[in-house]
Amino acid sequence: MAPTSDLIARAARNAIRGLMSGLAQAAICEYWENEHFAPNPDFTAEGEGGVRKQTFDSYASAVDWTDEDQARRALRVFESLLRRVDRDVRRFNDTGLDSDTLADLREAFARTGCLLDDDLRIHPPRVAGLTVRAEALSGASGIKAELDRLRRFGADYPDDAIGAAKQLIEATAKFVLLQRGLPVDDRHDVPALVKQAQQSLLLHPGALPGPRSGDSPDNAESIRRVLGALTSAAVGVAELRNRFGTGHGRLVAPTGLGPRHARLAVGTAATWCELMLDTLADPDAPWRKLPVQSADGTTT
Repeated sequence: MAPTSDLIARAARNAIRGLMSGLAQAAICEYWENEHFAPNPDFTAEGEGGVRKQTFDSYASAVDWTDEDQARRALRVFESLLRRVDRDVRRFNDTGLDSDTLADLREAFARTGCLLDDDLRIHPPRVAGLTVRAEALSGASGIKAELDRLRRFGADYPDDAIGAAKQLIEATAKFVLLQRGLPVDDRHDVPALVKQAQQSLLLHPGALPGPRSGDSPDNAESIRRVLGALTSAAVGVAELRNRFGTGHGRLVAPTGLGPRHARLAVGTAATWCELMLDTLADPDAPWRKLPVQSADGTTT
């Protein structure tokens, strides 16, 4: 379900807006457009502010502040603007923005859950990170949407990314089993679900081959080796989550995790989930030639 309130509070946006008077109009446009924003063509100037603040407003009014991707990109704009202002101020003094201005900025961003650090980098709120939306995981489109979201934000929250990657593998396995008309036992752990789901689509290296032609790539020994490695990798993500990811009520986030660990977990989950969903949807996939078992146990 999409957020219904702004992810970046107006107070934080106004705090950055208030610094625009001393910045060149071209620079304001450049930083917004570097993050692929365009001014709102229907923008009408309202309230106080000269041309620079109105230029800022014309771009800010085009942002959907309830959209996580747009809000995250807008924060990068704010960082660039803030660091440019600070650099310009340092031409006249050695300290940059004064302590009162920085305190006001930090307070404004804190109200929206963001942290402004000493290097003028804005750390977005963790609640806008990677809590998987369970209601989106009951269909292929929801799983793919969550994968896209995980790719966009995973590097910012490595432990969240690992936990979410495991959840998506589990959800995909259950979805495949349900689509194949097979029972899903909620007591089964991820390794069991991964194996069952792959077997149901003839993607497990130990599954019996279906009625496929001898020269089919699905019969290749190299494919079987890749599938075996992918099975182990999917299970490995679950094990990684058990040790380092979210989901076990940790009070302190694990140390040492970085973007590369997030990309490893997310990349593995994406490869596994997309293979399963693509194979499930493929009208020519070998699993479609399997005998169909009826309710009375007979096959046709």
